[in-house]
Amino acid sequence: MPADPRERRAARHASTSAEAAPKPRKEPITVDRITDAALQVVATEGYDALTVRRVTAVLGTGPSSLYAHIVNKEDLDDLLIGRLCAQIELPEPDPATWRQQVLAVYGQIRDLYLKYPGVSRAALATVPTHLETLRVSEGILAILLAGGIEPQTAAWALDSLTLYVTAYAWEVSLVRQRQQHGGEWVFSQEQLIERFAALPEEKFPRTRQYAAELTSGAGHDRFDFMVNLITRNLTSETSE
Repeated sequence: MPADPRERRAARHASTSAEAAPKPRKEPITVDRITDAALQVVATEGYDALTVRRVTAVLGTGPSSLYAHIVNKEDLDDLLIGRLCAQIELPEPDPATWRQQVLAVYGQIRDLYLKYPGVSRAALATVPTHLETLRVSEGILAILLAGGIEPQTAAWALDSLTLYVTAYAWEVSLVRQRQQHGGEWVFSQEQLIERFAALPEEKFPRTRQYAAELTSGAGHDRFDFMVNLITRNLTSETSE
């Protein structure tokens, strides 16, 4: 303790001022902050780690604070997909290039899903209610209709293509996860060809002969192939 009275008064005044200083107010919990925290969890820990409790831990709050803004985990999933869809750029539908436009839009969705490991699972078996998710569906439907596709066919094509990109992104995320953890079930193309070549020829003659074709493809070649395959076969007679 300071010996001089003036020093003691100064020290006491400093202590009182520090105690009287207002504490910084906590940033309010909002839907945007909840979505940010959920994406952070998925980006750093993967979709399997995403729970309401994990999000509250990131935000430094309790579950009741979240439930004032969301209904349940499924509601959180809807927010995640909606946030990603908000980043999708939709072209003006062009009858001359509609197939390329469909591939470009789904390529954007694929890349966003792959940025957040496993997040595409949030889009499975759910009915989208987020306006941004519906905006993207509306945009793809408009492109298909501009291509002269009959409405019922266009509607089912939209569903099939969306399901494919969702499942594709999920599978790629699983493979990457296994690679990171040294999974023994992830093989290179060379390893697969070697395994196929070792199969009994009398039982697997075609697998042996076409091992290179069965294992070919780099990057997203197979993704592009499938989307193009679907769109090339879409005509007004498809559903008849």
